[in-house]
Amino acid sequence: RRTVLLLGGQALLLSAVVGRMYQLQVDDSDKYTTLAEENRINTRLLLPPRGRIFDRRELPVAVNEEDYRVVIVAERTKDVRGSLRRLSEIIEIPEEEQARVLKEVRRRRRFLPVTIAQGLTWEEVARIEINAPDLPGILTARGLKRLYPQGELMAHLVGYVGPVNEAEQEADLDPLLRIPEFRIGKGGLERQYDDKLRGTSGTRRVEINASGRVQRELHRKEGTPGRDLHLTLDLGLQRFCMDKIASHYAAAAVVLDVFSGEVLAMVSTPTYDPNLFIKGIDTSTWNALRKNKLGPLNNKAIGGQYAPGSTFKMVVALAGLEAGLITPESTFTCAGSMTLGPAKFHCWRRGGHGVVNVHRAIKESCDVFFYELALKLGIDRIAAMAHKLGLGQATAVDIPGETSGLIP
Repeated sequence: RRTVLLLGGQALLLSAVVGRMYQLQVDDSDKYTTLAEENRINTRLLLPPRGRIFDRRELPVAVNEEDYRVVIVAERTKDVRGSLRRLSEIIEIPEEEQARVLKEVRRRRRFLPVTIAQGLTWEEVARIEINAPDLPGILTARGLKRLYPQGELMAHLVGYVGPVNEAEQEADLDPLLRIPEFRIGKGGLERQYDDKLRGTSGTRRVEINASGRVQRELHRKEGTPGRDLHLTLDLGLQRFCMDKIASHYAAAAVVLDVFSGEVLAMVSTPTYDPNLFIKGIDTSTWNALRKNKLGPLNNKAIGGQYAPGSTFKMVVALAGLEAGLITPESTFTCAGSMTLGPAKFHCWRRGGHGVVNVHRAIKESCDVFFYELALKLGIDRIAAMAHKLGLGQATAVDIPGETSGLIP
């Protein structure tokens, strides 16, 4: 009886095994064949070259330059820390960078490369290659990096590129943003036109083993480079304007084509070098830029808010003419000052301008004439005319960071 029970149990188990094998190999054959193929073949994205930026005369503003970098593959060395230490004797690697690399190595799978440094010179690459036998796990690689040949001259306009953070990955579903080496625009035109400049990714189909290591490349399709950007700016005029205001602590200048509205030059000082952000700006330099009271990171031409001075006299004059409170022939007497309550407001000319009409008041910038006219108008009429002229609102210039200004 026990023998029959044992044999029956074994037969039952064998039947279950045979049934399961039949299900896997016959009924679900197509499903598991597809899954196995997907596990064996892996599709990876290829970074496209970023679009270049030129001025109106085809002079380069932002380009791509061949970049040499050094990476470490943890599975190829028994001592990652030791390899980094030996590498730091050949090229300069700050301790904080070594700590970053060690942290990245712990986070990633051991066969994936981790970038140690980029922007290496040919001499540095040569030294690494010569000492390769003593640097297990250390490899050199070649790629493209962003370069701003005009440096500080175009910093506020062109902006710069930088690594993608988590918030940007969540906001943008483009798979390119998941590639660690990918860079996106962080300011200026690089940010404004990032979608056009970044291009579309290519694909690389590779065969991998069970641990995910690449065995061979099966197919490659290069991506589409980003679109080039051609600006209305003139670098010669830009440099001329920068030279004119460079001696001032802080200043801005804009040159427009009054017929087309094109921006021909836009400069702001003090400025900064966008190339500092390519490798990753160090903490001390970043803090120096950020805490500088003169605001080198701020484009004063569109982001600064300042009292308009005597240029606002045009607004007051137009408001008075439109309201019918004055005519071109209307006059006020300028004695050099005007009293309002307990305060006395002076004209720039101590002796005054005497009797002046609108034309002469504008020509000689008579303060008292516009004090008197402003009192007659009231603030609402002045504000209405200012808004008609576009003050107090953004110009919609295609550079991030514009502020609208204030019209009380």
